[in-house]
Amino acid sequence: MALFRQILRTAGLARQCSRVIASSQSNRGYADVVASTMPFSFASPNAIYYKNENVKQVDVPGMNESFGILATHVPLITVLQPGVMTVKEEDGSSKKFFVSSGSVTINKDSTVQILAEEAYPLDSLDAQAIRDGLAQAQNNLKSASTDRARAEAQVSVNCYEAMSKAVSGPA
Repeated sequence: MALFRQILRTAGLARQCSRVIASSQSNRGYADVVASTMPFSFASPNAIYYKNENVKQVDVPGMNESFGILATHVPLITVLQPGVMTVKEEDGSSKKFFVSSGSVTINKDSTVQILAEEAYPLDSLDAQAIRDGLAQAQNNLKSASTDRARAEAQVSVNCYEAMSKAVSGPA
């Protein structure tokens, strides 16, 4: 009987602890700031494109699909896939960049930082150079003899295919 009472007390204590823990955890929610613009920083090793500048929206190529970031976006950390990133500025104009990969950080205070492994303005890409690079990457993939060489060649093919799609525009 004493063992049964001990089990009941332990179960009651566990329920009380779980309520305390659940009530003390912060819930994930929208950004604290309610605004139409957000401070945005975007850089790659070759350039700093934005440094804490206010923008209206940023559309990024994410892991599963592209998504838009507004000032009230839920805090998030994710990675970029190769593709086109669009920045909609305060004045309504848009700038497009090709990003190869990198990270996106959206903070609770509505600031956004994007660090790209490689990034270039879309209008600076050379379509012929991309076609040549894709052909070379595909040849490297066919001739790869190790798993590592195949993986590296596949990453290169994926990036060139994304660049080719970016310069050719929507199909």
